[in-house]
This record gives sequence, structure tokens and C-alpha cells, in this order.
Amino acid sequence: MATDLEIARAASPAPIEEIAWKLGIGVEELIPMGKGMAKITWDALKERFDKPRGSLILVTSVNPTPFGEGKTVTTIGLTQALNRIGQQATCTIREPSMGPVFGIKGGAAGGGHSQVLPMEAINLHFTGDLHAVTSAHNLCSAMLDNHIFFGNVSDIDTNRILWPRVIDMNDRSLRNVAVGLGGPKNGVAREERFDITAASEVMAILALASDYADLRHRLGEIVVAESRSGSPVKAADIGAAGPMALLLREAFLPNLVQTIEQDPAFIHAGPFANIAHGNSSIIADRIALGLNAYVVTEAGFGADMGAEKMMHIKAASSGVAPDCVVMNVTVRSMKMHGGGFSTGGGKRPQPEEIATENVEAVRAGASTNLARHIRNMLRFGVPVIASVNVFPTDTENEINALIEEAKEAGAGYAVVTRVHSGGGEGGAELARAVVSACQSHIADGRPFQPLFAPNAPIQEKILRVATNVYGADSVDFSPKALKDLKTLENWGYGNLAVCMAKTQYSFSHEASELGSPSGFTLPIRELRLNAGAGFVVAVCGTMMTMPGLPRVPAAENMDMDEDGNLLGMFG
Repeated sequence: MATDLEIARAASPAPIEEIAWKLGIGVEELIPMGKGMAKITWDALKERFDKPRGSLILVTSVNPTPFGEGKTVTTIGLTQALNRIGQQATCTIREPSMGPVFGIKGGAAGGGHSQVLPMEAINLHFTGDLHAVTSAHNLCSAMLDNHIFFGNVSDIDTNRILWPRVIDMNDRSLRNVAVGLGGPKNGVAREERFDITAASEVMAILALASDYADLRHRLGEIVVAESRSGSPVKAADIGAAGPMALLLREAFLPNLVQTIEQDPAFIHAGPFANIAHGNSSIIADRIALGLNAYVVTEAGFGADMGAEKMMHIKAASSGVAPDCVVMNVTVRSMKMHGGGFSTGGGKRPQPEEIATENVEAVRAGASTNLARHIRNMLRFGVPVIASVNVFPTDTENEINALIEEAKEAGAGYAVVTRVHSGGGEGGAELARAVVSACQSHIADGRPFQPLFAPNAPIQEKILRVATNVYGADSVDFSPKALKDLKTLENWGYGNLAVCMAKTQYSFSHEASELGSPSGFTLPIRELRLNAGAGFVVAVCGTMMTMPGLPRVPAAENMDMDEDGNLLGMFG
């Protein structure tokens, strides 16, 4: 089969104006952002927000493995499949970060015959939204240090500055740095840290804000530091909220592109699911739901990460819960979670070992890891469909065993998908199952059921997620985390939503614990306030908010020829 890049280059994309017209959006309502890309004007968005709402389908997955489970491929392929069976559908997905693109992934726009176009542009800078988030965040950092330098009117304690700097790249050397060195003219010397842009509170706000007024308000509510008297100092207090909003003016508008089969697709915002809330923007969902019968969105990493945060953070902000959950799973991932490979969970086994039939390992992985993910999602009161993303090395016995285990765990449907090789046609069975599940769910009228009340205390929310989703027995707050919690409560933030920062590779905080570990104690290292976004980040174990590059970064195999063509990227 041709590579992703070859397939993308062989495609015949339609003019973006034609894609917009399929949604009823006129050319005058577009802001062109390059070939095949456009933003939707604010006036066009406002006019369509109050239209009847379509059904929202959430695509999530089992805990990821080194193979990659194809969640984005499934999201795009399902969108194409829904359109092929006569339903009007689009997808809303996140923007790629250059950190993972140049680190491990090499690309994040789907694959095979289920991609979004223009794939090369989407993976490299796209419409500049991530750069705008980076600039807005670092403008606040610059204004904070400037505020301190010129008199410190807010009486900020320079040992209690909470606002880091960010960059859209994996760089472990920036996790702990010093700024302001070289004498008084260069500012106040202090310790600093960098996070990756996807972990920025500004990114979270971009994804969660419902309109420009909400965006501006949330930016002003960011707590950047603590005063010497113990009070929170906000971005509004140092005059940063307004100029930050200006930098985000165009970035706030959703990006319209197309699938490889010329179906509309929205790509907007890019928070990671392991260290942020892991879902695309509310505003993209709003426009998509007002224009389509079905909207397929994707939550990052496993269902214990992005999907849990969709249910407790994004749905709470938008007021829209999924009508159906698609649980993406592969035979090879279940083999790994079932202990079927000699390499364990950290490395890819040899091709011959992957191709060796091992039904027992598939059942062992599916009856533990997949089953827990399905049962977790069912607790929220929404139907769950297991989507088996098939690879050429999978055997019929392994696929059948996986389907049986998915149904045993409570999936209403368990179907095979071949959207990577077959595009929309390869997902027809999944599309029909999704339509049936959504229609039944709406007819049943079963209410959405979060695991806790929105106003529950932070400690209770952390404990509920740890025990009900991860399988922990208890939670251990470090002395710093307890001190952080007391400060949050004193400042009036003791009932915010909780965003868990945890490894994506396991239900536990230990990446090597495959399957469905239980009975462990989840360590909470610290709590970071994201007041503007409306949540507290609970950092678990040794989790870092600035990733590092792997031993051999994907970037080492990337280049450009004399005509500007990309080499070695995106498979």
C-alpha cells in the first residue's frame, strides 16, 4: 500500500469554497488561510449557533501502545462512512503539535485513505493557531516580569510566580531554567519552567471558550502569581488579558479543511490529553452541530484520559454530552495488554511475533483493558460501540475473540473497520451502528451521568476518578499537593473541575502497568491552578508537562528537496 504522503499527494481535493458550500457556508463567510484551508467568520458562526443540534459521536480508545491504535484514522474514516451511507456528517479534531510531529508521531492528520487535507500544511504550522497561543501565553509572561521590574504594584512574591513560559516543541532542557540573570537591568533573577504549548492554560481556554466575551473573561481570570499578602494575582491585574485576547482573535475562529473524500472537517485547538484536557474546541463543535446531522469528535489517548475529561470538563463547559461513544481497539494492542509479546509494553516486537496468532493474549487484554474502558464509558449513560481497527496481520480467530470480549463487556455493537485501507466504504458497518445507537439513545432519553456533582470538592473529584476510572484503591497527596489544595480553597477555587495529568500508557501512574491494574495508590505530586480554564491540574507521579525527544526523533528522518518537497515525513 502507498504511504500516507503518497496517498495524500495523489488525492484530488476540492476548492475549499465547495467544501464550505456543502455546509451552507458562502464564500463571503470564509477567511482564506492558504490553499485548501479557511477560517469561518465570526458573523457566520453567530448566525448558526442556535440551529437544531445534530448528534455528537465521541471517538476514544484503549490505552495506547507503540503500534498506534488509529484513533484519528477512525474518526476521519467514520465521518467519511457516515456521508457515504447518506448522512450529513463532519468531524471536529485537534490541531497537531510540532512536538510530537518531530518527536515520535511524524504526523497527526489521519492515515491511509482516511486523512484530512492538506495534510502537509496541517502538520506544519497549519493556520498559525498554535503560534498565536504560544505568543499570547508568553506575552503574559513578559508583562508579568515587566510588572515586577517596574515597581511591582501588585506586590507579587517572586518566589510564588505560577505562570510558566511555553514553546511548541519537545525540549527537556527547558523544564527548569533561570531567567533575569546578568544584573538588575535584565529583570529579577528567578527560577522558571517551560511547558509545551499544548499544556498551556491559554490553549485550554481557546478550546473551552464559547464566544469572544467568554474568551476575554477567561483570560483575565488566569492566576499568574501570589502576592506577598497571600492573595491571587490575575492576568487582568497586570493588564495582560486584553492584548492576549487580541493575539487570539483569529486563532479563536475554527479552521475548515476536508477529508480525502471531500467531506468537511473542522480542526481547532490542540490540548494534549495526558497533561491537558485533550479535546478540540467547543466553538468548532457548536458550528458543526448546527450544520450536520452527525458530528464525530475525538478525545486524546485512552478513554481514561481524553474521554473522561470530555465528560467532566468539556461537556460541563459546553452543555453538550456525547450521544454515542466509539471505542477504538486493535488486535495487536490487546495482545500487548494481554502479555502476548516478549518485549512487554515499551517496545514494538518483531514483525514475525506480531503476525503470530495468539488468541489467548487477545482475550486476556480485551477482558481486562478493553473491558474496563467500555464499562467506564457506560457509567456515563451513553451507548458504547467497539470499533476493531483491522491490520493485515490480524487473524479471523483473533478478531472474533476481540469482538466477543467487547460484547461481553457491554458494548452495544462490536464491528470491524477498514477505513485505513478502504476509506469511507471500509467504515460502513461502523457508520450504521453509530446511527442506530444515537437514534436509540435519543429515543430512550437516558440522562447523561457524570461520576460526581460539578460542585464537589477537588479532593472528592480526584478520588472518584482514581478509584472509579483508574482502578486505584486510594490517593496519596504529597505535602506540596496538600499545601496547594489549601491555597486553592482559601482563594475560593476548591470546587473547580479536575484535569488529571497522568501517563497515557496505563490506567495507573506507572507506564509499564499494562492490562487493568488495580489496588494501587495514586500519588498526587502537585496541583496547578488553571482558573481561567475552570479546572485544577492534578499532576500524578512523575508526569512532566514538557516532553523530551526520543533517542531517535522523527525529525532526524525529515528533510526537503531542491523543489521544497517534504521528504521522510508522515509515513
